[in-house]
Amino acid sequence: MSSTLDALETRAPEAREAALMAVLPAQIAHAQQHTAAFADILRGVDADGIASRQALAALPVTRKYELLARQQALRASDVFGGFTGLGFGAAMPRVFASPGTIYEPEGARPDYWRMARALRAAGFAAGELVHNSFSYHFTPAGSMMESGARALGCTVFPGGTGQTEQQVQAIAELRPAGYAGTPSFLKLIVEKAQALGTPIASLKKALVSGEAFPPSLRDWLRQRGIEGYQCYATADLGLIAYETRAREGLVLDEAVIVEIVRPGTGEPVPEGEVGEVVVTTLNPDYPLIRFGTGDLSAVLPGHCPTGRTNTRIRGWLGRADQTTKVRGMFVHPGQIAEIARRFPQVGKARLVVSGEMASDRMELQVETLETGGGLAVQIAEVIREVTKLRGEVRMVPPGTLPNDGKVIEDVRSLQ
Repeated sequence: MSSTLDALETRAPEAREAALMAVLPAQIAHAQQHTAAFADILRGVDADGIASRQALAALPVTRKYELLARQQALRASDVFGGFTGLGFGAAMPRVFASPGTIYEPEGARPDYWRMARALRAAGFAAGELVHNSFSYHFTPAGSMMESGARALGCTVFPGGTGQTEQQVQAIAELRPAGYAGTPSFLKLIVEKAQALGTPIASLKKALVSGEAFPPSLRDWLRQRGIEGYQCYATADLGLIAYETRAREGLVLDEAVIVEIVRPGTGEPVPEGEVGEVVVTTLNPDYPLIRFGTGDLSAVLPGHCPTGRTNTRIRGWLGRADQTTKVRGMFVHPGQIAEIARRFPQVGKARLVVSGEMASDRMELQVETLETGGGLAVQIAEVIREVTKLRGEVRMVPPGTLPNDGKVIEDVRSLQ
């Protein structure tokens, strides 16, 4: 039995890229014409000209805090902040809320969040029962998994969260083939079943998300007969990437365009370098263009051994928003990028904040081939101009700084 959902996953990479770039201009135009937010954000942009990744990279990144700010500003007239053209009714069967509070629409199309692909990669198949322990209230996680499972041809038991003993009883009596939910809650269910002496041997697979899934927990579940796979999804975008049986990174979904950019900027980084995940979704109901997730990841070279040909990413590697307060002033990753941009001799830059309260010390480490002190003096002057704070400069050879996506490293708490 094939683990792929359809032929899209194994098409030639060139064919996929051509297809994505062919529909991108129409999605840009749709966002401009049907959402007030992108009519403003993309004002003056010629949609027909956005038919390449290079052209896409020239558009502004919209980050979650900006989406929230627009929603809050328009609460009285448009709770979605102008990011969707849908209205309440049949076209929007549900609306969800994420912490903040950010409101997300759910459209009426089958498998709206595109989770069937991740479930299929995890081994789920038509005719099976899925025990869904994601939350069914406020956040969309429960609906995301249920709509994907139903599109796959599965039946769903909406277990939701909590009531561990009742969850064990339902699994024992209904005998589902697999589980969907957070990995930590699955561990609690398995431990509760062991404590109760209740067999739940029907559970053979799991698709988990919402939190870290370390190899130690993956192996712990395997020892108890459950093969767990993870996926990366957000309430704004739906599925972004998913794990396969190869367990070598996460394969990108077929309906998103993903870029990895330097934190605080919209500038794509070289392949393999850690940066912020920026996603353009092809969802016409909620057409987010260059949406900054705030998550760090990196592109893996090559293709998945399972035969899937889409790009792979390393998975979640931390948060991109590294804003910190130094001597009463906020310093942002975008400011560090602005400083580096002014000096063609400089490659990567990393601000290290150390010291103790009231005696903070900033050191900007920059990769450069230059060794003279004149460049360091010039950079120090720009640090003060951009951040309004004094900072020292240390020049290091190219390739010295870690590839971890950090633009600002705050080590004060470690001292």
